[in-house]
Amino acid sequence: MSRILSTTPRADGFRMPAEWEPHIGCWMLWPERSDNWRNGAKPAQHAFAAVAAAIAQGEPVTVCASPGEYAVAREMLDPAIRVVEMTNNDSWMRDCGPTFLVNDTGDVRGVDWKFNAWGGLVGGLYFPWDQDDLVGEKVLEFERDDRYAPDFVLEGGSIDVDGQGTVLTTEECLLNPNRNPDMDRQTIETWLRDYLGVQSVLWLGKGVYLDETDGHVDNLCRFVAPGEVVLTWTDDPADPQYEISHDALRRLEGYRDARGRALKVHKLLQPARPVVITAEEAGGVDKVHGTLPREAGDRMAASYVNFYIANEVIVAPRFDDPNDEPAQALLATLFPGRRIVTVPGREILLGGGGIHCITQQEPRGRRLATAVSGSAA
Repeated sequence: MSRILSTTPRADGFRMPAEWEPHIGCWMLWPERSDNWRNGAKPAQHAFAAVAAAIAQGEPVTVCASPGEYAVAREMLDPAIRVVEMTNNDSWMRDCGPTFLVNDTGDVRGVDWKFNAWGGLVGGLYFPWDQDDLVGEKVLEFERDDRYAPDFVLEGGSIDVDGQGTVLTTEECLLNPNRNPDMDRQTIETWLRDYLGVQSVLWLGKGVYLDETDGHVDNLCRFVAPGEVVLTWTDDPADPQYEISHDALRRLEGYRDARGRALKVHKLLQPARPVVITAEEAGGVDKVHGTLPREAGDRMAASYVNFYIANEVIVAPRFDDPNDEPAQALLATLFPGRRIVTVPGREILLGGGGIHCITQQEPRGRRLATAVSGSAA
């Protein structure tokens, strides 16, 4: 049974580990919304299946599907991937799922944040989001992990940690009044320190241009090792992303992490060509009041930074763009102990996110290395 804890992770000696620390598995949600995913979500389902298969090369994967889609998901997914029924509103496990924590002895707990679909009734992307708000609780119940349930709105894509006391985030997202309107920067930093077990909060400004999540940091800048980050970049001064990335670089160059290290910044070029929605793609999405529409010609927030770090592989997007290969080469340099596996990123991007956005890692802790996620107590 999963207990609800009234203390804080920091007080209890728990921290959010870095994504490159050992996992027992990865969690995902199955897409089906016809008002967000084109053509009845079939192209997106194939894309999610490809991501799950790629991650499964490095660690166990669990995909949660609604009762009506369970049989479809089970048939489409690789037999090695576990499928479980879980009611949900949409398929962004990174943001509505739990944040897993560990302590020095390897115990695992989780944080079940509040979720309001990236803004609730003031800029949120869909309604309702009540079932998504239960996903974190359900996953932790499934794993029998004790959970913290703070009255704090946070999406997993809005933070990135080095596992050694430092968290990256953006002002555009966490200071947006549609998340925690009664909290100022200092109060939000206190919540992050208490519930992620960090000491240093490094603020960047805006996220990737036109990122509909209000600028999630996992699309802009990620830790790749202690003291090292990768940053979405463009050398084109006419591109709206140019000033955003340069502002981020100026901030990063002035920061020290929780252990006093200056940050080494690796620039990861964005796709050479803007990735825009075609008329055919837009026409395949149902228009429903309360859901962000997909319009032909809209630029999407394509980024190679939105990759997933599995135990043995890096699963990264490709966009049929000249910068695909340089991005893969840089990731191979940054993660020499892992194979780079790429999957097409466009279908996921059409729904508003990337590979990292649809995944959530679960740390191994003291659990058996050979255990399948969910089978360990």
